[in-house]
Amino acid sequence: MNKLLFYIPWLLVISVGPVTLLRNAPPVSSLSANQIILINFLQRGAGLLAFSLLFSQIMLGAYMHKLIDKFGAWVFKFHTTEGAFTYSLIFLHPLLFLFLNFKSLGKFDPFYVFTDVCVLCRNTTELFYNFGRVSFWLITVALLAALLRTQPWLRNHWRKFHIFNYFAFLLIAVHSRGVGTDVRFVPFVWFYWISITIVVFTIFYKFLYPRVSKLFLSNQKPEEAK
Repeated sequence: MNKLLFYIPWLLVISVGPVTLLRNAPPVSSLSANQIILINFLQRGAGLLAFSLLFSQIMLGAYMHKLIDKFGAWVFKFHTTEGAFTYSLIFLHPLLFLFLNFKSLGKFDPFYVFTDVCVLCRNTTELFYNFGRVSFWLITVALLAALLRTQPWLRNHWRKFHIFNYFAFLLIAVHSRGVGTDVRFVPFVWFYWISITIVVFTIFYKFLYPRVSKLFLSNQKPEEAK
């Protein structure tokens, strides 16, 4: 029963992307006849599912202790397994973009897709692509920190890098809003705004509120002494 209470909301979260994608899917004849449309369709699906899974990863990581108390230690194993699958989709999304550019433009340029970070971008589209590139590398650093967390030189600091997932999620939200095809469509648009709100609240609750309350209490003590 406990696992059912866990899996039902999780399935709802990850199903939002595929449902939206199918509601806006091109005709099957176009997918089978045109490789560019097929690659774009797969890229859209990878991006939507990666967004949902990254949200799930952030929630699991942020509230891990409470979830383990509620559902059991298997939640941590689920978190690590889901994390590997999530990163696979995050990597697949720009990889499909690479193949899309190759098929449509005849240009195979992985440096443009993965590393061509711009400070003063040529146009707004490049700016939104830029948010995607930066978020990809933030997530990569966060993943490496988690994988190497048992190393003595990283044991006490890996969580500082793992926090990059939060900033990456917000950058991905901007990226997908700017160049995504399906973000504005129901039901994903509902999940989009709800997930952003929850992540922003979690950032405040986990990182800002403890510091603000500590600062407030430290300022209160001298006044009490008077």
